[in-house]
Amino acid sequence: MARRRRGRSINGWLAVDKPLEITSSTVVNKVRRLLDAAKAGHGGTLDPLATGVLPIAFGEATKTVAYVMDGSKSYRVTLKFGEARSTDDAEGDVIATSDHRPDAEEIKAVLGEFTGEIQQVPPKFSAIKVNGKRAYDLARRDEDVVLKPRPILIKDLRLVDMPDRDHAVFEVISGKGAYMRSLARDIALRLGSVGYISALRRTSAGPFPETSSIPLEELLAMEPDAVLEKLLPVETALDDIPALALTEVEAQRLASGQPVGLLAVAKRSCLETPVVQDEIVCAMLDNRAVALVEICGSEIRPVRVFNL
Repeated sequence: MARRRRGRSINGWLAVDKPLEITSSTVVNKVRRLLDAAKAGHGGTLDPLATGVLPIAFGEATKTVAYVMDGSKSYRVTLKFGEARSTDDAEGDVIATSDHRPDAEEIKAVLGEFTGEIQQVPPKFSAIKVNGKRAYDLARRDEDVVLKPRPILIKDLRLVDMPDRDHAVFEVISGKGAYMRSLARDIALRLGSVGYISALRRTSAGPFPETSSIPLEELLAMEPDAVLEKLLPVETALDDIPALALTEVEAQRLASGQPVGLLAVAKRSCLETPVVQDEIVCAMLDNRAVALVEICGSEIRPVRVFNL
């Protein structure tokens, strides 16, 4: 039997503008097939009813996905007052209604309560596991789903538009694990109404802004070589962590799994703040990432090596 062809070795990031009514996994699979890439993943799921920035990692860039997942994300959220939905978005069934419509001043007065580190109950239709099963699988079978509040960070929350009395548009900057559907639901409840997200767009994900993302339809119409020219380096996802400059010999040692001495590397890198014990940093040779490394005593030890 002939061995299955694995695809091309492609390394780097591509920011895709995800359209409506398609899953994040479907977007990844379409782009991966276009490029015949051996390995691909994404830097944070967007619901089918959400649009916007979906960073796709290829090859060695998949080793840096966690840094995008853990980074800040910004959204444009449209909250519709008057109806609560089972999914907290337009896809679900109506489960409650309210005649109350808050005005702009009422809304602005409560936004401080939803800014900073807050406790948030995720939507029942979410990928969180309950007793080993996904919450959305339980919810679809009408089983009782009880999700506990968990701490999340809302860095900024602003009311930017009220096109009519039924809708309010917010710009949000959040940390890891924040659900915009829950945020919209809870704001409406706090205002004495009910509501759900009628539109959601992610405008940035970590170091990937909306302005640099390519619409999926446009991307799929391009020749593969033209798409490859738009790939961003693996290191793009590591902009927010310290970098250490290596010599060729040090790079070879780390790439082979061996530690190198910290003192000379730290002096050469001229860091504004000293690296600390157990901190993960990026070891670089010129402009190429060699490895994610950990500071252990007087040594730099490789954690994830990049085969670039």
